[in-house]
Amino acid sequence: MKNEKTEILKDWRLHVIALILVGITEAVGQFSFKVGSGVILLLPMLYAFFMGLGLYFSPLVKEKQAKNAEPLIILGVTLLIAKIGVTIGPQIEALIAAGPALLLQELGNLGTIFFALPIAVLLGFKRESIGMTHSVAREPNVGLIMNKFGFDSPEGRGVMAIYIFGTVFGAVFLGLISGFLATITPLHPLSFAMASGVGSGSMMAAASGSLIGLFPELESQIVAFAGASNLISLSTGLYVSIFIGLPLTEKLYSIMMRRKEKKAAGAGKGGDMNV
Repeated sequence: MKNEKTEILKDWRLHVIALILVGITEAVGQFSFKVGSGVILLLPMLYAFFMGLGLYFSPLVKEKQAKNAEPLIILGVTLLIAKIGVTIGPQIEALIAAGPALLLQELGNLGTIFFALPIAVLLGFKRESIGMTHSVAREPNVGLIMNKFGFDSPEGRGVMAIYIFGTVFGAVFLGLISGFLATITPLHPLSFAMASGVGSGSMMAAASGSLIGLFPELESQIVAFAGASNLISLSTGLYVSIFIGLPLTEKLYSIMMRRKEKKAAGAGKGGDMNV
């Protein structure tokens, strides 16, 4: 372990590339453009993501740098969590005032099942759609699916597909959509701060960063609400998935597949009669 840490510290190529990326992206700064009545805010983190992704496929970044960068991401998120903890303290009265809205925000994640599952079934996915849509598919949810269905199951393949997709593009998507929705809808920015706490530090940081860029006067409150919401999601999200999310998804899937099979059978009988 000690040799591993020393190797990361001595990886000058990785640190130089990271420093250059930070310098370039911070020099570019924020950029926003209007889409209808809404605003999409592009943050330096977004530029850094795509530039880093491009460099990964270039000779500048080797497998060694990619491997050494992994623990540094965890370190960065740890520092972010520490900052959030310091920010939550002075905002504790506002968090208490939010009351049930903050405590019950995890149930809002269940609403995506009603939206995502029908689309997955419509696109032709079978039981993979259960693993794909029952949750945001972070580590605890992957463990839940693997424990119940197994790694080689359709559900296991589904949850892993979303886990990988979310790891790569989740922060980018939430960073773009949170600011856009906060400017196009009449909902208060703090409601989107609560919604950004989905149980992933990087996704929460991207979403709350966009909100802060658009509403800088609410920075401390946005950070506090997003952090508290994310902590609640990490604490209760797995239990909500076990007792509500996964059973609900399985039940809806069975109902939709029965209807789909009845329609297919009815269409087949109609075709036979025409013949």
